[in-house]
Amino acid sequence: MLTLMLITNDPVLAKRAVEAGLNRIFVDLEVLGKKERQGHLDTWISGHSMDDARRVREAIPDAELLIRLNPPHNGLDREIEEALGIGPELLMLPMFHTVDELARFCETVNGRAGVVPLVETPEAADALEQIVRVPGLKEVYIGLNDLHLGLKQTFIFEPLADGMVDALAKTILNAGLPFGFGGIARIGEGQLPGEMVLGEHLRLGSSSVILSRTFQRGLVEGTQVEFSKLKYEIEKLRESEEYLMDRSPEQVELDRAKVVQIVSLLARAAQKKH
Repeated sequence: MLTLMLITNDPVLAKRAVEAGLNRIFVDLEVLGKKERQGHLDTWISGHSMDDARRVREAIPDAELLIRLNPPHNGLDREIEEALGIGPELLMLPMFHTVDELARFCETVNGRAGVVPLVETPEAADALEQIVRVPGLKEVYIGLNDLHLGLKQTFIFEPLADGMVDALAKTILNAGLPFGFGGIARIGEGQLPGEMVLGEHLRLGSSSVILSRTFQRGLVEGTQVEFSKLKYEIEKLRESEEYLMDRSPEQVELDRAKVVQIVSLLARAAQKKH
């Protein structure tokens, strides 16, 4: 079963999500450079804080907590120490470009939490053979938002359709590490529907996925978490996962071809807009 991750700084939603069957809560402290890179897109730009991460940790003492820090910069060592004081199981490093940047991050963490490098720059993707050998890694995550922008592509799932994610996945799995990629919408929703993305995760041997921002839509009304809605959507995703795991090799290939076709159409439509 895939590890499902929900990005939130709301301790009530975090607690309810874990009760509804989620494996991991993701607090996102990355702000440096993100608005400049993704401000023109309808993507997640966090306003989370260390205090939020502390409150979420208190709300989910028995579940996994992942904290995404800022990209490499002069204050990163201090951020690492402050985040480690909260007691997360995992720390994520985004927007790094070189093996040395990741190695330095891992040396500073020094085994006090598992490190998850977010491979989302073309340079990091090119250096993946060396990246997967850096000591201290717990898993690898492929960030399609910034990766497709760095590759000058127009639609987020183009690296999945053109075989790039296949190649990256093979390198990571050959190194004996688990990996995840991208985000997933609700089943039956999304430009590339959730079940099609889920099918690709299972085809590639992925271990984790982020529930997209649209997945959270309508789950929080004011201060109330709509627990039954949340539980229903997670159960629907799990049912779809079970169904897709039983596909024949022929059906897997047919589903893959559909993904390529839809992504190609969406990429062409996006190009026309630019």
